[in-house]
Amino acid sequence: MKKLLPLAALVFIIVAIQMVTAWTDTRFYLTQLTMSAYYALLIIGLCVVMGYAGQISLGHAGFFAIGGYLSAALTTRNLVAYQDSTLIRMLDGLGVLVSGQDIYGDAIMAVAPWAACIVAVASAAVIAWILGIPVLKLKGHYLAMATLGFGIITYRIVLASEYFGEADGISEVPAFKLLPGLVVSGDFGAREENYYIAWVLLIVGMILLRNLIDSRVGRALRSIHGSEEAAASSGVDTARFKLQVFVLSAVFAAVAGVFLTHYNGGIGPSESGVMKSVRYVAIVAVGGMAHLWGALIMGIILNFLSLRGVFGSYDDAVFGLILIAVMLFAPNGILSVNWRGYIYMIFSLATARKQSGGKTDGLA
Repeated sequence: MKKLLPLAALVFIIVAIQMVTAWTDTRFYLTQLTMSAYYALLIIGLCVVMGYAGQISLGHAGFFAIGGYLSAALTTRNLVAYQDSTLIRMLDGLGVLVSGQDIYGDAIMAVAPWAACIVAVASAAVIAWILGIPVLKLKGHYLAMATLGFGIITYRIVLASEYFGEADGISEVPAFKLLPGLVVSGDFGAREENYYIAWVLLIVGMILLRNLIDSRVGRALRSIHGSEEAAASSGVDTARFKLQVFVLSAVFAAVAGVFLTHYNGGIGPSESGVMKSVRYVAIVAVGGMAHLWGALIMGIILNFLSLRGVFGSYDDAVFGLILIAVMLFAPNGILSVNWRGYIYMIFSLATARKQSGGKTDGLA
């Protein structure tokens, strides 16, 4: 029952925010909150990798970009020129393709968003598996540098590839129809609908990860984080568990990339940039590497502030400073800080200073 209370509180807050924005006519905030929820989906997946498996990844922006870019490319690439080929006719017969007309009345044919989503997420999972087999044998800063290299490679590919729109990225990505009447899109008239879609997806992801952490697999991951050698000597297949959780986090990142791309109607190279990966790591560190709820809360708050332009042109610098401050003063995350102790210490110092000042005045 206690495990359900945080989820119930989160649902209450989500509904309350939507009702307040409707009552105060500030629905525009829902746009940034929706985007923050998708980013938070990536962050909680990364939190499991860092906080429970003990692996530092600086390449998760690459998995986000793989999901977003593949889905965008497949749903916007016109296949009319190849419609007579055997493969295209077979895919069309299976319902994988959708046909229509563009604004000029010309025929278009592209991969349906649901099929593009499956391909994009599966591709991210396969790439994470291939990458993880050799890379996860590394530890510490060696692992961080290897995943950073993957992120740089992904960024350069999407930036230089004509298929992925080069520096302009991909625009005019179609809406993603989930169910009849339930569509992921940036339509202003569907802000509330998309707001709830994003948060339901995040809550589902949170439930899956909480169940994973509380299971036998979660106990094995915690033992790996504590001491990989001790876990291996106890019979834990450390390589398999690390690889599986790494692939799972890549899937979370790719799903977030797919949904956010269809919500925004496009994606650009900045989503795969190195600073994006550094930002995600900083947010996990602020929330607490072994605290899913802390990562989720800080992921929402910091991304929302960033998307609202609170940090201005110093956005990346602010996240860098946050990371430094957390490592120095709250290495286990701000939620693990004994704030009561800090407040008591400050109050005690202020009281002592006041008393010493009074004694000095009496002597004078």
